[in-house]
Amino acid sequence: MDYVKPTIEYAELSPLLIVLAVACLGVIVEAFLPRERRHVVQSTLAGVGVLAALGATIAVGLNLDPAGADGAGQGLVGAEGSIVVDGPTIYLWGLVLVFALGGVALFAERKLEAGVSAFAGQAAALPGTDAEREASTKGLAHTEVYPLVMFAVAGMLLFPASGDLLTMFVALEVLSLPLYLLCGLARRRRLLSQEAAMKYFLLGAFSSGFFLYGLALVYGYAGSMDLAAINEAVVNGADNEILLILGIALLSVGLLFKVGAVPFQAWTPDVYQGAPTAVTAFMSAGTKVAAFGAMLRLFYVGFGADRWDWQPMLWVVAILTMLVGAVVAIAQTDVKRMLAYSAIAHTGFLITGVLGLRELADGQITSLQAVLFYLTSYGVASLGAFALVTVVRDANGESSSFARWTGLGKRSPLVAGLFAFFLLSMAGIPLTAGFVGKWAVFTVAMSAGAWPVVLVAIASSIIAVYFYVRFIRLMYFTDPEPGVEVAEVTTASPLTGLTIAVCAAATLFLGVVPGPVLDLAVHAGDFIR
Repeated sequence: MDYVKPTIEYAELSPLLIVLAVACLGVIVEAFLPRERRHVVQSTLAGVGVLAALGATIAVGLNLDPAGADGAGQGLVGAEGSIVVDGPTIYLWGLVLVFALGGVALFAERKLEAGVSAFAGQAAALPGTDAEREASTKGLAHTEVYPLVMFAVAGMLLFPASGDLLTMFVALEVLSLPLYLLCGLARRRRLLSQEAAMKYFLLGAFSSGFFLYGLALVYGYAGSMDLAAINEAVVNGADNEILLILGIALLSVGLLFKVGAVPFQAWTPDVYQGAPTAVTAFMSAGTKVAAFGAMLRLFYVGFGADRWDWQPMLWVVAILTMLVGAVVAIAQTDVKRMLAYSAIAHTGFLITGVLGLRELADGQITSLQAVLFYLTSYGVASLGAFALVTVVRDANGESSSFARWTGLGKRSPLVAGLFAFFLLSMAGIPLTAGFVGKWAVFTVAMSAGAWPVVLVAIASSIIAVYFYVRFIRLMYFTDPEPGVEVAEVTTASPLTGLTIAVCAAATLFLGVVPGPVLDLAVHAGDFIR
């Protein structure tokens, strides 16, 4: 039998290849460069690598060719069918890389911790031991975080671009494993950080097992792992439909875990609170973009013809996710946990958008475009909010207790005002990005007849407004209790300041002038098979 060499589209896959190359180069730097020079080299390498990948993504996006049977999509199926570079892929890649750039900037912050990073000096040292104190005294820092975050970004780029289930599983692991490590590397509150990493790892391992089992069942049904072949088997009504239904259910477990949907949300508040806040900021924005991109491709491309089987499941998940996220957030007394439950509620809103129709009349946005815009609006608000959390500190370092934030509006009007602005965007108040995002996903869900889900979404939004406004009231109109230490705002480096400023400007721009970004989502077109 003749050997046929595989064809790799290097130019179209260049963003992914650049990120992987930078990650591997970071590992080499870590092995050979002296410790005192690693931080500058690693942070610069990661930043330049993300910028180069972003530039390559723009170049690839400008040169996509029309594709698909109806010409609605553009792009190509590359790497022997394993990776699909189409319009939605390019949009998601750009979004992930923008959030990765903000994440790298927050990782490189050293001014807040008096010249050291927020990451542990020696991860292997047990909390409270002499080894940990010695590492802290010497000002040691883990610069391995930069290669780790680049590997995570590579997984996030591959996840929504996967053309078959096996590639999707590999991407899921490449994106998850570095995040498990990063969550346990906090310099302060080491035990809380390690507990968060352990919970995330154990639950993540279970969810990956479910995903792999579902992959096997779908392969048994369709005889292929390729999403286009699976769609063809569904359209033609292959035998053993029970394998398909079980496979969809188990694959959904893996994806719903990554986005933090109920009933797979248990890890979210603990991990968001325990992980270094820079990691939480990057993870809250980037992971949602990658996971929802993969979910959209899986359900629309692979199982689009079987929507009557998976839609009822997503109805239930969306309703539970929105209600649990909004209601439980009311009881929180920690800013990071409040934002974590807020993230759960936003996951429900995004799933509401997934329920929408893909093809509508001319001039109306589709569910794909609505979800892409919502991911953009939520991502910038979340990244900016967590970046602000890093600068509010007391004598013990970063402080996220409600009691510490009381009266912050009088001590630092600018920081409190920006944080309130991000909260109002998450609440969906007009003239913010969140309002346009919610309007988009609610509209497409209504067009698909999912009005009960939209009613629950509106009710959940009203509940969310309550706890967001309550926190704004705490910052501006509540005086600290006598004897309670309050947090102050610490001056950060320009890297963190620039990240916050860009997120605030983007949130305002997307709320006042959403047209250009909506047009960009429309121009991305549809998925190609």
